[in-house]
Amino acid sequence: MTKRRSRGDGGLHWDEKRQRWIATASLGYDPSGKRIVKRASGTTKTAAKAKLKEVLRDFEDGLAIAPTGYTVRDAVTDWLAYGLSGRDKSTVETNTTLCNTHVIPSLGARKLRDLSADDVDRWLADKARVLSTRSLEAIRSCLNRAVKRAMARDKVKRNVVELCSVPAGRPGRPSKSLTLKQADAVLVAAEDSPLYAYVVVSLLTGGRTEEMRPLRWDHVDLDGDPTVTPEIPPHIAVWRSVRSSGDTKTRKSRRTLALPGRAVDALKVQRERQGWQRVAAGDQWRESGLVFTSAVGTELDAANVRREFRRVLAGAAQMPGVELKPHEWTTRETRTSFVSILSDRGIPLEEISRLVGHSSTAVTEEVYRKQIRPVIQTGATAMDGIFGTPAPPER
Repeated sequence: MTKRRSRGDGGLHWDEKRQRWIATASLGYDPSGKRIVKRASGTTKTAAKAKLKEVLRDFEDGLAIAPTGYTVRDAVTDWLAYGLSGRDKSTVETNTTLCNTHVIPSLGARKLRDLSADDVDRWLADKARVLSTRSLEAIRSCLNRAVKRAMARDKVKRNVVELCSVPAGRPGRPSKSLTLKQADAVLVAAEDSPLYAYVVVSLLTGGRTEEMRPLRWDHVDLDGDPTVTPEIPPHIAVWRSVRSSGDTKTRKSRRTLALPGRAVDALKVQRERQGWQRVAAGDQWRESGLVFTSAVGTELDAANVRREFRRVLAGAAQMPGVELKPHEWTTRETRTSFVSILSDRGIPLEEISRLVGHSSTAVTEEVYRKQIRPVIQTGATAMDGIFGTPAPPER
């Protein structure tokens, strides 16, 4: 008598319509109580049985078997739809653009279970010819997180992306900083700009553009308190950013900065200008409590700030002895200029790190390495003060 197959052993039959052998395996029930049946097909019994064995082997390993047609595109699309929940809108848009531009067109049609480390290596090597190393890291991260999510949902047995390292890409655009002469010209050129106070405060405090745009008047003190000890100077409290949470980039980014006199004067001018804007806008004015606003009181857009900043740079470039190409600069480089100018004046790295709100001096040195004074002169200056500088020997 023929022995009855045990549960889960699967079956094998000929499909006349498809002209193929069909192997089936019953893998229990899903949460709704529906039987889970997986099928594999082949032109011969051997091919169908081989595919069936692979299905059963995966089942014995404790994996719910993913559809054989599940592709890299499916995994990436699922991650973009559900894996970025709670992230900032700009973060979602950036990752979506990277995936739609670089990941899906190159790897999207590949079945996820067939994706190999060699596939990923070749993809990264190809992209390295046109992308910077940082961009390569970003697109690998997108693919890695998509496959990791798919693996957590039993769509694939392992994440081959983690086995692949990022090759060196094309050199990225180096960060720049204004010289003292250029910075002075920019401050003068900004006087007629609606962003006068924005440029002055950004350049003289080193604030991030994402911290300056949401700065509120109730976080600005233009008087200070000279009657207490120690005296409290005019200052701004950098406690907010345009991030989705409203918080600053890191915990140490929350800081209170004393304002230079020029920044105090610029903010007083801004308060007066905003009063006139409020009158001119009338019913269209939207009270927000923000220091830097549009003509109707709304928060400034990053693109508009960058465009106006470049107009200011164009004005500075017209001044004698000042060479600037406005289209090569962005507003974030007021921050690198702040670091550069302080470093050139011998301000210690630790103090610069505190002023710009970095979590450690390592971050300051890594990000602004070209802006930090390369030769440490503190010891030599101190020794010259102690022992004096001897006259050169006679020859």
